[in-house]
Amino acid sequence: MTPSPSAEPDVPDVPDPPGSRAVRVDVILPCLDEAAALPWVLERVPDDWRAVVVDNGSTDGSPDIARALGATVVREPQRGFGAACHAGLTASDADIVCFCDCDASLDPGLLRPFVRSVKDGAADLVVGRRRPQGRGAWPPHARAGNLALARMLRRRTGVRLHDLGPMRAARREELLGLDLTDRRSGYPLQMVVRAADAGWRIEERDVPYLPRAGKSKVTGTWLGTWHAVRDMRAVLAEAPQATPAGPARRASGGAA
Repeated sequence: MTPSPSAEPDVPDVPDPPGSRAVRVDVILPCLDEAAALPWVLERVPDDWRAVVVDNGSTDGSPDIARALGATVVREPQRGFGAACHAGLTASDADIVCFCDCDASLDPGLLRPFVRSVKDGAADLVVGRRRPQGRGAWPPHARAGNLALARMLRRRTGVRLHDLGPMRAARREELLGLDLTDRRSGYPLQMVVRAADAGWRIEERDVPYLPRAGKSKVTGTWLGTWHAVRDMRAVLAEAPQATPAGPARRASGGAA
């Protein structure tokens, strides 16, 4: 399977047809001590979407800051990127869910064309391909690990992605149907693997990737990167799951 191209330039959303129900969108933001980044991130979440900040054990007041800025706050005591992402997914009641890092490296507003592709039935899962902007945006060791994993993903599934980054969008109910089990760094990769096994149409879109606020808990060190690669290699070693068939194809339009 090859991801569909992403050459379409970004354009403003087209209003939903009269009489149709507006598609509800949640942006899930896993958060661990991101007090410095939260104002920038939440300011960029589109006004008609809900920001769901999943606190994963912050000690810097992040939950209070997020709540004061209008976000819905979910607490997830189990540490791990996957645990936080999945807690947000299960807490959501939206039609479409997006995932985005909460460290100011990615602009949530860039998710609009992702959501449009899913809403219009052009793709089932849209994944952001990070394009580093400025020095220090993506450490060489993290980039090398990501490239190796992308190649392993291609061998395992045939999906030709360039990046396994955290920015993505899909329909909530269908994501839940993938029965994702990883609760650590392998969660984003497991999502792609199981989506591919289920015959989903996967699209990749370029997104600017900025230097993050603060130090990364995962890719900021060689050890953190090694743990992430280990988690993802374990996902790739899993036997194909008996996942549901690909999502039902929908006609374009606003109705969910």
